[in-house]
Amino acid sequence: MGWLRTVPWARWLPLIAFTVVVTPAIGAFGAPSPALFAGLGVGTVLALLGRAPERVPRRATALAQAVIGVVIGMLAQSSTLSAVAQSWLPVLLVSLGTLVVSMAAGLLMGLARGVSPLTGMLSLTAGGASGLVAVSRELGGDERLVAVVQYLRVGMVTATMPVVAALAFGAGHAGSTGAAAATAPWYVGLALLVVCCAAGIPLARLTRVPAGALLGPMVVALALTLSGWSFGATPPALVVDLAYAVIGWQAGVRFTRESIRTVARVLPLATALILGIVGVCATLGLLLSRLTGMTPLEGYLATTPGGVYAVLATAISAGTNVTFVVAVQVLRVMIMLLIAPFLARWVGRRWGTGG
Repeated sequence: MGWLRTVPWARWLPLIAFTVVVTPAIGAFGAPSPALFAGLGVGTVLALLGRAPERVPRRATALAQAVIGVVIGMLAQSSTLSAVAQSWLPVLLVSLGTLVVSMAAGLLMGLARGVSPLTGMLSLTAGGASGLVAVSRELGGDERLVAVVQYLRVGMVTATMPVVAALAFGAGHAGSTGAAAATAPWYVGLALLVVCCAAGIPLARLTRVPAGALLGPMVVALALTLSGWSFGATPPALVVDLAYAVIGWQAGVRFTRESIRTVARVLPLATALILGIVGVCATLGLLLSRLTGMTPLEGYLATTPGGVYAVLATAISAGTNVTFVVAVQVLRVMIMLLIAPFLARWVGRRWGTGG
């Protein structure tokens, strides 16, 4: 039966099957992007056992990036972005401050043995974790380390946010935590996804932007959403989960015992840097509240470096100005994903991509 190991589907079937089983189990704990976590974990285990596929096809990875780009682009509803119109300058400056702080921490992590400055920067840049993981290999980073540290950041922020909001800002429960669902049938969302990908990917190739498979469809989705042509649709959940799983597989199947040791060695430093980023961003949030007239809690939630869905739930539950909080968070993600690939290219040229 040894011949089975050489058949491609003999390696893909366990990867797919175990991911399908593990995803809802992770989702039960409220983790963000559970399919990505499941794909990463299952892919890693099978790779270490020598049972994973050698790699994920580039076309599958590009399509997964495109789907995630569309999902991110559709976050930017015109009603939320208009909330920051009156305070656009302080919001922009604070968002850029968050970018500078997180990227500087990433470059600091790049001083660790086995970690390049580029990988460190991509690992700790606060905003669009799934998008940065999706394009890290294309930009020259180690997507295995980027995936682990990015979701360590999201996990730490998500876990500490309700505690900090309650103890430091006196937040209490004042409403439902449910988020708005799509108002259009699934097939409208699927058609919109196809349009964004069909237009965005060739556009990105023509303009030669870095991480084009993600940024092209994201910009098209952003334009359609802000112009009111999204019809209240979102990509079908099953397609989105599949895209997340593919991104997780991309990183997981490339793990080796040596890379596991590198990740384990870097985690204490990464944890300390993440806590530092959270502290500085909280300070920026207090500054934002002073400049805009928002409450300190709203400033804190608006500048929290990650976990946008947890931020939304906490903001609704505490009875804050949810529109403002979400608008600042969405703007930050957009800035991060539009600027980060270009800065990553510059960092890669200046300091190289080797660890």
